[in-house]
Amino acid sequence: MSTSKIHQVSHPLLKTQIANLRLASTNSKEFRSLVANISTILAVEATREWDCKLVEGQGPLAEFEGEALKERIGLVPILRAGLGMVDATLSLLPEDTSVLHIGLFREKVSLQPVEYYSKLPSETTVDRVVILDPLVATGGTSIACVGMIKDWGIPVEKIQLICILGSQPGLEAVSKAYPGLDIWVGAVDPQLSDKGLILPGLGDTGDRLFNTL
Repeated sequence: MSTSKIHQVSHPLLKTQIANLRLASTNSKEFRSLVANISTILAVEATREWDCKLVEGQGPLAEFEGEALKERIGLVPILRAGLGMVDATLSLLPEDTSVLHIGLFREKVSLQPVEYYSKLPSETTVDRVVILDPLVATGGTSIACVGMIKDWGIPVEKIQLICILGSQPGLEAVSKAYPGLDIWVGAVDPQLSDKGLILPGLGDTGDRLFNTL
C-alpha cells in the first residue's frame, strides 16, 4: 500500500488461512475458525510496538522482573461481523481489557453508514482502542467508527483498525480521513463492484460467520 500507516501483514500462514477463507465451499464452522486464526496473527503484528511497564513477580524458583502492557486496552468490534474477531484477540490481552460494542451497517442504496447501537461509557475508560472489522469495503463504516471513538475522547494516534480484508480504495479513504490512524490488514483487493462489494472478496462476512446466508 502507498500509505505508511496502512500495514499489510505478509506471512505464509496468514496467506494460507485467507485463501481458505475465500472459498465458497468453506462452511460457517470452518469460517469462524479461520477468522479466529487470522485475527490472532493480525493482533500479534498490530501490537508489536505497544508500550510496556516493568513488573515483578514470584516464580516457582525465584522472584523475577518482567514486562507487561502499560495501557488500558479497549476492543471495539463493529457489529455484527466484528464479533468473529473478538475472542481470539481478547485471549492475547490482559484480563482488564474492555470490549466496547458499536453497531453500524451500510445502507444498500446510498452505501452510507448508519449507526444503530453504541455501548461506550459516558467517560473514557481505556487508553488505546483497537477496532475489529473483518472487511473494509468503501471504508464508510470504519470512518464513522473512528469518528465515534475520537469524539468519545481517544486521540487518533491511540486508535488502531484491524481488518482481515480491505479494498484498496476503501483503505485509502479511511487513511485519508484519519491520516494518523494505524491500519493493519491481512489482504488487499484492488476494486469494488458497483454495489460497493470487494472483488474478489469473500462474500458477506456476517452471513458466513453466523450461517445466515
